[in-house]
Amino acid sequence: MDLPLEHLRTLAAVIDAGTLDRAAATLGITPSAVSQRIRVIEQRVGRVVLRRTKPVTATEAGEPLVRLARQLDLLEHDARSALGADAGAAHVPLAVNADSLITWFLPALTAVTAAHAVTFELHREDQERTAQLLAAGTVMAAVTSQREPVAGCVASPLGRMRYTAVAERDFADRWFADGLDRAALEQAPLVDFDRHDTLQSSFARRHGARRDAPRHIISASAEFAEAVRMGLGWGMLLPGQFESGLADGSLVVLADDTVDIPLYWQRWNLSSTLLDTVTDAVRRTAASSPALV
Repeated sequence: MDLPLEHLRTLAAVIDAGTLDRAAATLGITPSAVSQRIRVIEQRVGRVVLRRTKPVTATEAGEPLVRLARQLDLLEHDARSALGADAGAAHVPLAVNADSLITWFLPALTAVTAAHAVTFELHREDQERTAQLLAAGTVMAAVTSQREPVAGCVASPLGRMRYTAVAERDFADRWFADGLDRAALEQAPLVDFDRHDTLQSSFARRHGARRDAPRHIISASAEFAEAVRMGLGWGMLLPGQFESGLADGSLVVLADDTVDIPLYWQRWNLSSTLLDTVTDAVRRTAASSPALV
C-alpha cells in the first residue's frame, strides 16, 4: 500500500483545519486538490478515512494514518536537525489535564523551549480522556490516568494528584451541620469541572450518597477552586488551593480521607530525539513538583 507523504500530510491538515477549504488555504492548493488526495488515500486503503462532519473528523481507519503523518513529520524534523540543516521550529501537540496544566506542567515545556526550536499546542482534557486524543493521532503525548498504553505508545508513571474535599465555612455550617452524611451529600450543591467530571460524585457515593446532588459546572481550574472558596458549592481541591483558607478559618475539610488520581505519561513508541527531550523534561518536572505525591 503506497501512500504518498503529501497525501498523508493533507489528511492531517484537514483534521487540524476542520474543513477541506481551510486545509486547502493552509496548504496553498485548491479544495478540489485536497479532495482528490483524500480520495486517493481512501481508494488505496479501501476504507473511508474522513467523516464529513463540521468539523471533519478521522474515522477509525483514518486515525492511524493521521498519526503516521505526524510521526513522519517529527522524524523528518529530527533528521534535518541531526544533519545540521535548518529544520525550523517543530510543532508538538500534547494533551494534558487542567489541574496538571495549572500546577506543574508548564515549567517542563519552558525547559524544552530553552534548548530547542519548538512550539507546543496543548489540548486541555480530563485525565480520563486525554488518551483518546493520543489514539486518534491528534497529539504526540499525553498526561493521562490510563495506565494501559494506547496502541503504538509507551507509558510511564508520573505520580499521583491528591484531592481533598473542602467547603467554605458558612457553606459547611449550612449544609453539613450534622456531618458528612447521606442526606447532606444528596442535597448540598457541589462544583464539577465539566459534565464528565465524576470526582465529586464518586467521593459522595463513597460516603453514602445514592443520588446526585445539584451541581455547578466551572471549566477552569483556578475559577473552580475560587468557586469552592467563595461558597458556591463544595469540591475536591489540590494542595496549594485551600491551605491558606484552613489557616484563616474560612475553609474546612469535610473528611479526612483523600482521593488520589495516578497520572501517567503516554507517548508514541517512536525513536525521536525531540520527543525524548520532551519526555525527560516532563518526568523531571513531575518528580520535583509538590503537586504530585
